[in-house]
Amino acid sequence: MTRKQRRLTLIGTAGTILIVAAGLVLYALTDRIVFFNSPTDIVEKGVTPGKLIRLGGLVEEGSVVRDQGSLVTFSLTDTANIVKVSFDGILPDLFREGQGVIAEGSMDSSGIFIADTVLAKHDENYMPKEVADALKEQGVWQGDEGKTQ
Repeated sequence: MTRKQRRLTLIGTAGTILIVAAGLVLYALTDRIVFFNSPTDIVEKGVTPGKLIRLGGLVEEGSVVRDQGSLVTFSLTDTANIVKVSFDGILPDLFREGQGVIAEGSMDSSGIFIADTVLAKHDENYMPKEVADALKEQGVWQGDEGKTQ
């Protein structure tokens, strides 16, 4: 085997190993990847119960109900559709009606989104990029273009 053939064999072997490693990493992450959805996406696509997703939108005015303990139910909207959310835990201090939030969790069989985590905006200039983009698509965006992150 000449030097050139050995070098090509080494490069080909290294490339194959890298491709296999990347494929294994992507396969291992398929259950961990969480995609953002707006309430309209949930209604139109129909999400499988138990599938981990991120749901973002505005907390609907008058929808927050605090039950005994730490159970809170509220509705998220993108002004076109509404999804009911149930969260058992401590909400962020900045959580309030009319604010943009992202909830991570899954849909149950009755169509209620069971949130594991609720993320609220941290100041008046911030809204999650996915929520801002969804609101822009609906034509209800009220913020400055350069202030999303």
